Amino acid sequence: MFQDLIDRGWADAEVIWRYHRLNHTPRRCSAAIALGCNDLGVAAHAAELYHRGLFPVVVFSGANSRETFTSFPRGEGVHYRERALELGVPDEAILVEPRATNTGENITLSRDLLRDRGIRVDSLMLVSMPYMERRAYATTRKVWPEVEPVCASVPLSLSEYVKECDHGTELIDMMIGDLQRIIEYPGQGFAISQEVPPSVYAAYQRLVAAGFRSRML
Repeated sequence: MFQDLIDRGWADAEVIWRYHRLNHTPRRCSAAIALGCNDLGVAAHAAELYHRGLFPVVVFSGANSRETFTSFPRGEGVHYRERALELGVPDEAILVEPRATNTGENITLSRDLLRDRGIRVDSLMLVSMPYMERRAYATTRKVWPEVEPVCASVPLSLSEYVKECDHGTELIDMMIGDLQRIIEYPGQGFAISQEVPPSVYAAYQRLVAAGFRSRML
């Protein structure tokens, strides 16, 4: 698997991996949203951050997608909650948002849930997969501009993440898909614009040309 990744653009994948990560310094926030996906490690990382005292309440947000329907049949947010409870997060610190099917809905529906519960939010920790940090940030700044987002994900290198999560070459397709959305979504009103350095865009073009296109729009 690793040789295949190396042969098909590992260096370019590293460039894009580093671009997606914002390297925010963790700090205490009013609340957190853990963005549903196919990686239960997001829930585990949210639990770790909760135990460090970085937020008093976390929303586990997500319905199902084609990647999670089999592994999380009751919905991403529900399974995230169950994992967090196993890791010692008290139930009273957890909210579940079970309807979101994309990142914009993760943020807007979680925002509405927090408001309905009377929880004032001026800073927000976004817990996600590493390569979703930048898009989560850009989306939040667009749809919930009143809050200051702080992005958080497991502190792993691309090599470590591939080994731990066993995504294989599909991981590059997912990173390419997220980068395309970072480029395209501001024009559609879904996110704020983010600068894409020439070196990152060149790596993106090479990987698209190499065939990593399955998660593109």
